[in-house]
Amino acid sequence: MKLKLILGGALGTLCYLANPALAQIKIGVAQALTGNAAQYGVPIRKGLELAVGEINGAGGINGKKIELVVEDEQGRKVEALNVFRKLIFQDKVLLLFGPTLSNSAQASDHVAQAAKVVVFGTSNTADGITSIGDYVFRNSVTEADILPVTLKVAVKKTGLKKVAVFYGNDDIFTKSGYDHFAKALQALKIAVTTTETFAKGDVDFRAQLTKIKASNADAIVLSALVAEGGPIMVQARQLGVALPFIGGNGMNSPRLFELAQDHSDDLWIGSPWSVENPAEENKRFISAFQTAHHEAPDQFAAQAYDAMYIVAQALKKIKLTGSVEADRRALRDGLPAIQWSGATGPFKFRQVKDKRGQPAGYDAVQSAIVMRTQGNRYMILK
Repeated sequence: MKLKLILGGALGTLCYLANPALAQIKIGVAQALTGNAAQYGVPIRKGLELAVGEINGAGGINGKKIELVVEDEQGRKVEALNVFRKLIFQDKVLLLFGPTLSNSAQASDHVAQAAKVVVFGTSNTADGITSIGDYVFRNSVTEADILPVTLKVAVKKTGLKKVAVFYGNDDIFTKSGYDHFAKALQALKIAVTTTETFAKGDVDFRAQLTKIKASNADAIVLSALVAEGGPIMVQARQLGVALPFIGGNGMNSPRLFELAQDHSDDLWIGSPWSVENPAEENKRFISAFQTAHHEAPDQFAAQAYDAMYIVAQALKKIKLTGSVEADRRALRDGLPAIQWSGATGPFKFRQVKDKRGQPAGYDAVQSAIVMRTQGNRYMILK
C-alpha cells in the first residue's frame, strides 16, 4: 500500500507537469466586485484580465498559461478573510491580488503572511500594510509618498496660505490620508482654519461645509473615497463654496464625473498614472483597454495591469516545480528584484520594516503626476 501511494504521488506529479490543464498557474483575485468599493474593484479585475489575456496570448509563462481564480470580497473585512482562506487553502493559488480596500487588507493580509503566500495589493495605500510581513507587496504608491507632492504643487500654483481639512474618520485609508496631509501642511507652514469629519455612508455634508465656508480657507484638503467625495464637491458648490479641493488617490476615478458632474472642477490629486500621460506604454494600455472593455481605464485598472506584468516577469525567472509551497517561496524570493516600465511608468520595489524594525514587505517606488480636474478630465499640470 505504501509503495502504491508513493507511485501514485510520483505519477500525479508527472501528470501535473505533462498535462497543460494541470500545469496552469493559478493566481487568486480577491476584489470588491459588488458594493460601494466595486467602483475600484471592477476596474482592477478588468486590468488583471487584460494583462493575463496578453501574456497568455504571447505564450504564457515558459509555456504555462495563467488562470485567474476570481472571488468577490465585497469591500468587507469578513468577506476578504473568507475569500483569502478559500483561495489559499482550497484553491491553492500561487499568489493573491487584493483586497480592494486598505481596511480589508489590514485584516486579510495577515492570513496570507501566515500561510506564506504572496499577497499583492494594487489599490492599498494606507500606512502599515506592507509592515505585516515579507510576503506582502503592493504597487499602489502610498499616501505618504503622494500627498505631500500634491499639496506642494497646489501651494506653488495657487499661493494658498490656509486650508480647511475634511476627512473620513472611520476608514483606515481616509484616516491615513488625513495624517499625511496634516504632516505635509505643518512642514509647509500652511495654517488649518478648521478640521471637519464624516463617516462612510454619510450623504449630507452641509453642516461641515458651512463651517468650512465660514472659516475663510483658501482651499479644502479632502481625504475621502469618491462615493463620499463626489457628493461633498456637489454640496460645497451648491453652498457657494468655490474653493479648490486637494485630495488623495481615492478621488482619482472617472466615477467622480458621474457623481459630481458639473461640480467636479478644481480638484487637485496626485498619482503615478494619468490618462493624459503620452508615454508609449500608457498609450498602448489605454488603447487595449478601450478595445477590450469599450470604456476608458482608470488608475486602478492601470495599476492592476502593471502588477500582473510585474508578477509575470518574476515567474519567468523562477523554476516552477509543481510543489505549491516551494513555488510560493520561490516567487516571494524572486519578486523584490523585478523592475518594470508600464502604464504607470518606471517601477521598482523597496523593502519596509515592521514595528520592531525588522525587514518586512515591499512598497512601490514611483513618481507622482499631479493633476487638476477641468471639464470632466484629469489634466496634468505643466
